[in-house]
Amino acid sequence: MYNIIQLNDKNLSELQSIAQELGIKKTDSLKKEELVYKILDEQAIAGATKKVAAEKLKEERKVDRQQKRTRVTVKKESTDKVFTANKNGDLTKAKAETTVAAAKVQPVAEATKAPVAEKAPEAVVTTASAPEKAEDATPKRKPGRPRKTKTEEKAPIPAPMPVAKKEEPKKAEPELNFETEAPKVVKKVVIEDSPILSEPEDDFIPIEDLPTEKIELPSELLGKFEATKAETPIAPVAEPTPATAQRPRLRPRDNNNTPYNNNNNNNRNNNPRPVQQQRPAQQNAGDNYAPVQERRPVIEREKVYEFDDILTGTGVLEIMQDGYGFLRSSDYNYLSSPDDIYVSQSQIKLFGLKTGDVVEGVIRPPKEGEKYFPLVKVGKINGRDPAFVRDRVPFEHLTPLFPDEKFRLCKGGYSDSMSARVVDLFAPIGKGQRALIVAQPKTGKTILMKDIANAIAANHPEVYMIMLLIDERPEEVTDMARTVNAEVIASTFDEPAERHVKIAGIVLEKAKRLVECGHDVVIFLDSITRLARAYNTVSPASGKVLSGGVDANALHKPKRFFGAARNIENGGSLTILATALIDTGSKMDEVIFEEFKGTGNMELQLDRNLSNKRIFPAVNIVASSTRRDDLLQDKQTLDRMWILRKYLADMNPIEAMDFVKDRMEKTKDNDEFLMSMNS
Repeated sequence: MYNIIQLNDKNLSELQSIAQELGIKKTDSLKKEELVYKILDEQAIAGATKKVAAEKLKEERKVDRQQKRTRVTVKKESTDKVFTANKNGDLTKAKAETTVAAAKVQPVAEATKAPVAEKAPEAVVTTASAPEKAEDATPKRKPGRPRKTKTEEKAPIPAPMPVAKKEEPKKAEPELNFETEAPKVVKKVVIEDSPILSEPEDDFIPIEDLPTEKIELPSELLGKFEATKAETPIAPVAEPTPATAQRPRLRPRDNNNTPYNNNNNNNRNNNPRPVQQQRPAQQNAGDNYAPVQERRPVIEREKVYEFDDILTGTGVLEIMQDGYGFLRSSDYNYLSSPDDIYVSQSQIKLFGLKTGDVVEGVIRPPKEGEKYFPLVKVGKINGRDPAFVRDRVPFEHLTPLFPDEKFRLCKGGYSDSMSARVVDLFAPIGKGQRALIVAQPKTGKTILMKDIANAIAANHPEVYMIMLLIDERPEEVTDMARTVNAEVIASTFDEPAERHVKIAGIVLEKAKRLVECGHDVVIFLDSITRLARAYNTVSPASGKVLSGGVDANALHKPKRFFGAARNIENGGSLTILATALIDTGSKMDEVIFEEFKGTGNMELQLDRNLSNKRIFPAVNIVASSTRRDDLLQDKQTLDRMWILRKYLADMNPIEAMDFVKDRMEKTKDNDEFLMSMNS
């Protein structure tokens, strides 16, 4: 058998030879790929044919094996020799109700038949003097359930002799239970054919001319009985006393499945059962024999698989008003979803958790009546050990500083984008920068943010970046998620303002919690003008309305969002790059921009005139700058940039950008560009 990989590795000639062996015709006209699939199909057909033939042969052998075995059948209309005792004590022939065909008995039934043969002579002795034809009084035992013989009312009733019950497997011969009872009326017993589990053999040797007197049984029968008794694990039975000596009776365990009950009432009327004589015998039997417990097969139930300590979950914690919380998934923009993980109030208090904490831990499947996956064990909080997070300083009490570590946006070489080189040189970005990108419509602000984000991700993999898109187009969200190596959280323009506000709030809380644990976080917000509009929509009316319909208190929360950017002393920083829209024709946008105009410590302005002339990046170099850039640039770069800015001050934005772009395209990196200024 060849698989598809082995066939693909072979050349065409080898495949043709294999196909000829399998009986495939016209192999010369087939291509290699078609020939491979032809061979695979032929192998599958051949395998299936062999499997069907094997199963058919197995069934035939099973049928032949069953036909060789002789089954127990009952002929209702036929008669057999059944003897009853008359008043004189003679044995007379009576018409039997059932006739059982002679057959070989299963080895499983040997344990049930041998005690019957052993007790047969004793039963004959206790029934008064019998004629010499006593061999007919003990008819040959047949496999299956025994017959019930007719006796008169005054017949002496020996005590019952209970024997251990043996349970057979399913689909085997009907289970029989040894129970000694008083001779009952004759019952019609129909024994159904059942599959025989093993090869049958003779149960006992028939003995001819059995005398009526009590003598020792033949050695062959005793040996057979002892061998069967040793093989079958039956509970030991004490030697019966003369008062309780009785032939064991075979009674079907399940009377509902046989015609035993059909003739029960009729036979009981003909031969009433002497109950009073049987009770003392039963008491004696109870004294001599211990009760035998029925052994039932142990049913192994399939163990339910436990998922404890296997499933792990992570999410951003949102604490509800009642004290408990949920871990929200970033796949659903941190909103309520089916992936939410329940966090109990005790866990929140134990670990000192806050809204925005990124919790990772062990979860378990919900039990009956539970709706969410509960958090079982907390592993990490914001990437740190829970003991470290418990003693953290709140974000509001951290000391903010000017950015003193610069983000490297250029690797060096011709692979760096022009946007990253211009921003890195004229408006450097540091860790903890509060940058405001002032943009007119259609100036390429989204592309500029994408280039800056990819440059930071490539040069600073330790930084955690979040791209927060508020009130943007859905196609831009998809493009940003596929092209930027950052976590993209978006709320498109078709969503309500409440959703904008909620997503922005939980993203800011997540960034604060990461900064508290010493991480560097960068948030790209597009745009802060739309976010301020959303806050203005959801904020309650205060009665003080500014020009353009802006509520006086509506801009407080967006200012808190933008003002959260800071460089933290002794580790950690939150950098926010937000875009502000101007010249949109809306008075509200102008008011919002005026409110945010002096809050940032870095400003990058885009010019519509540059984008109209297809000059990208459309950065107004003269108007763009960074506060305290001396903390970010080295002294040599500062001196050269001072000369360059003095030279570009007399130019308009178009001339300045043309000059800088032309020189940058001729150099490999910014260092080479600054060195070329001497020439």
